[in-house]
Amino acid sequence: MRKLATFAASFGIGVATYIAIADSGGGSPVCLAGGSGCETVARSSYSHLLGVDIAVLGIAAYVVLLAAALLRGDGARMAGFCFALVGFGYSVFLTYLELFKIEAICQWCLASAVLMTVLFGVNAIRMVVYAGRPA
Repeated sequence: MRKLATFAASFGIGVATYIAIADSGGGSPVCLAGGSGCETVARSSYSHLLGVDIAVLGIAAYVVLLAAALLRGDGARMAGFCFALVGFGYSVFLTYLELFKIEAICQWCLASAVLMTVLFGVNAIRMVVYAGRPA
């Protein structure tokens, strides 16, 4: 489980970093499937929270989840679960915004949401199955 969490968090750092770099240059992530969904989402008022790019918050969350995956013990499992729960919930909210408010889908944002869902599942399993066991 730790290896899967490490992989997903590392990949999430890459995805969120790409989105942040593309946005910092005044542009938007390139939609590999074509269309303008990524640009529409990046230019929406929902792409920043209190002036901070959402992708930067994503990078921070994935770094914490990577650290939790690399560490052993109940504290690391609890931290991983809590951060993954918040990240999953926020990803659901952002996906809702894409579908019903912005009316555009960014494939990079969707990839991040899928990765956060995987991390939530993996961290939930780590939390329930391994809680109390020696590291």
